[in-house]
Amino acid sequence: MPHDTIFALSSGQARAGVAVIRISGVTVTAILKKIGVKEPLSPREMKLTTIHNPDSDVVIDRAMVVFFEGPRSFTGEDVAELHVHGSPAVIKELLTVLATFEDCRPAEAGEFTRRAFENGKMDLTEVEGLADLIDAETSAQKAQALRQMSGALGDLYEDWRSRLIGRLAYVEADIDFSEEDLPEGILAHVWPDLDQVATEISAHLADGHRGERLRDGYRIVILGRPNVGKSSLLNHLARRDVAIVSDEAGTTRDVLEVHLDLGGYPVTLMDTAGLREDAGAVEAEGIRRALTQAAAADLTLRVRDARDFDPTDREVGPKELVLWNKSDLIPEELREKIMAIPGYYPISVAEDWGLDSLLSDIAVRVAEELSVGEGAVLTRLRHRKGLELCLSHLEAFSQVRSQGTAADLELAAEELRLAARALGQITGRVDVEDILDVIFHDFCIGK
Repeated sequence: MPHDTIFALSSGQARAGVAVIRISGVTVTAILKKIGVKEPLSPREMKLTTIHNPDSDVVIDRAMVVFFEGPRSFTGEDVAELHVHGSPAVIKELLTVLATFEDCRPAEAGEFTRRAFENGKMDLTEVEGLADLIDAETSAQKAQALRQMSGALGDLYEDWRSRLIGRLAYVEADIDFSEEDLPEGILAHVWPDLDQVATEISAHLADGHRGERLRDGYRIVILGRPNVGKSSLLNHLARRDVAIVSDEAGTTRDVLEVHLDLGGYPVTLMDTAGLREDAGAVEAEGIRRALTQAAAADLTLRVRDARDFDPTDREVGPKELVLWNKSDLIPEELREKIMAIPGYYPISVAEDWGLDSLLSDIAVRVAEELSVGEGAVLTRLRHRKGLELCLSHLEAFSQVRSQGTAADLELAAEELRLAARALGQITGRVDVEDILDVIFHDFCIGK
């Protein structure tokens, strides 16, 4: 049964600007005729036309129209784009007219992309790549999303799946025709190939969660006692007043977040409540949240007062930098001692001193931890769980096959079949109805 025709405003409207209204479905050409596009449109050719209200014959707008004939379109169906003036009056009237046509309705969030998936134009990893591209805030996120949207990740998983299915055919042939004159040692070359796939999947999983972390952003928490300059540091790095700066202890009671683009990588910088023992109930909750955030952070910036520096104190954690603020108030020789300790930074937020060097080192650290190179990387927990499931079935296959009996070989074949199925669920090749709503939920209307 064919889909209803759907339509949506595909770009943000702006007065005196241009808005794009996209229509997709089996009745697109009929709708175009009703609103005034009388002449047949050549696919992918822009045409200037006058759009009318078919009931009153009142002109809605002079617009550019382009037609994409299915299946050579984004959704795989006939698609039209109406490039109209971005005035609210034009957009409102045109959307109202489209809604009056039979079997034509406003699109739901992500419905255009969902149709592209259902019509075989994209697999699920490409769909997720498109969602990431829409949300990308930095150049590194954009590059990763484009690689995934181009099919790099789906192609990798489908390659593994096809190799598993190919080897499964040999195993099932040995089971079904065990009494026939099959080539001697038909299974001998199956095992190394399957072991190789398992090795490649294991290496793919051992990526330090780089792709996922790049999607979500590198998380940096600013931690320290009250009045050491945490909020001032946040405001300075954000280049705007985000946090209230006061000499009164306990001014910051909750976690404040700022999103930065650091060398093309997304960074979330968090200011937290000052750490002290005599805090009240509300402030104590802020401190608890601060410590929780620090435990989960990629990096902690522990801010301390340089006037409290003890040369014998060299404590710095592996995911921590210690910033000695107010270093303009201590002697130069003491600043040099701080600089000589790895992970220690003498800074002065008030004097804007030492912060460029700090930011440069943080940028290098972020790039080293989030750089994913040019290859395909997994970007979601859903991918990771599917690959781990596939790997567990391959490990079970290896254990069962070692038993050597015909019955055991049948069990081994089933494990191999389940391993291939786990990969197919990642790309959407098999049985994914239960996860489609989740994947398309966060798409915007018109995509």
